Amino acid sequence: MKPDAPTPPVTPTPPITVRRLDAIGDAELDALARVLIDCVEGGASVSFMLPMTMHKALAFWSRVRDGVARGDRVLLAAEDEQGLCGTAQLILDLPENQPHRADVAKMLVHRRARRRGVGAALLHALDDAARAAGRSLLVLDTVSGSDAERLYLRHGYVRVGEVPRYALWPDGRPCATTYFYRDLARAS
Repeated sequence: MKPDAPTPPVTPTPPITVRRLDAIGDAELDALARVLIDCVEGGASVSFMLPMTMHKALAFWSRVRDGVARGDRVLLAAEDEQGLCGTAQLILDLPENQPHRADVAKMLVHRRARRRGVGAALLHALDDAARAAGRSLLVLDTVSGSDAERLYLRHGYVRVGEVPRYALWPDGRPCATTYFYRDLARAS
């Protein structure tokens, strides 16, 4: 009889923490820019085209920082043992007939941190932030057929529909976009 092979030791995934960034300093701005650049260079269709420069990324995050300071948006940052590895936003500055709603925007996860629960942790934190802001309906769009689409479906988002050729991949090819919503009032 052959003895059982030893079980390899399990290496736990370091914990992911998510925090709200109410003030964005230069270090956070730089880290956010690096996550955005990594995502675009990795092929993510998130509003930017190649080449993705630090200048473009910093300009974008500077505008986000201004929106956070005005209270127009909520910015979340996910961190692991190496630092900032993901981010997501809630856009709160919507028309006056939509005070119950927020848009989910720019959920980004650095390639080094994917498949470790960062996206799910950000979505849970977005739900909490939306409730704290008095919002009960979340709306978002993402590339059709993407890993993000599957994540949103697993998290309880409802697929509304698809728009063909809505946006471009960073290399210029067209891609379809799928719209989703999540009713937090029903999810409670």
